[in-house]
Amino acid sequence: MLNTSSVVNFLLNQGVPFETVKLILMLPIIATFIAFLRQVVGIKAFGIYTPLLITFAFLATNGIKYGIAIFITIILIGMLMRIALKSFRLLYLPRVAIMLTIVALSILAMLAIGGSVKRTGLASVSIFPILIMISLVEKFIAVQIEKGDRVAIILAAETLVISILGFYIAGWSALVNFIIAYPWIILFTIPINIILGKWTGLRFSEYLRFKEIMK
Repeated sequence: MLNTSSVVNFLLNQGVPFETVKLILMLPIIATFIAFLRQVVGIKAFGIYTPLLITFAFLATNGIKYGIAIFITIILIGMLMRIALKSFRLLYLPRVAIMLTIVALSILAMLAIGGSVKRTGLASVSIFPILIMISLVEKFIAVQIEKGDRVAIILAAETLVISILGFYIAGWSALVNFIIAYPWIILFTIPINIILGKWTGLRFSEYLRFKEIMK
């Protein structure tokens, strides 16, 4: 039987779904994990908010493989559409609107194909994780324009890696059960983030980058 704290029991008795309580309690843990990867390891990704959202989008899909498939599809279409629309010299917002339209239609086709080949898990993915991942298009395009395709692809790949790791952390039953039993533990993420915020040492990625110089 799952051991739950009095706070969690109170929320459940008020009609708050258990899944909602669990995800909200896990949010500070995942956010702190992402902050650690950024500040100490040196994985940038698309900030902290985007990989956090993608993590929860993965949790809402019917299996992470479908979430990854949708993520990669969105990125690929975003890249192809930028190339296709380049000659039109459109302003930013209309260009993004066109890309979102094409991405939405492509995802719809992807879901239809999933249903036709009996991939019911893909065909039945709810709208909310899809919308979350489609919102990635604008972020991807903005980075493409500002920093180029290479940086955008690297950041997208880093975002995907962080989101996958976050997915498995959020789904780690031992950790989830511990947080549900002792929800006050999440308060420790505040001093941890204060420490991370004052981090002045080299990031792990920088050690790898400059290891020849440091010898």
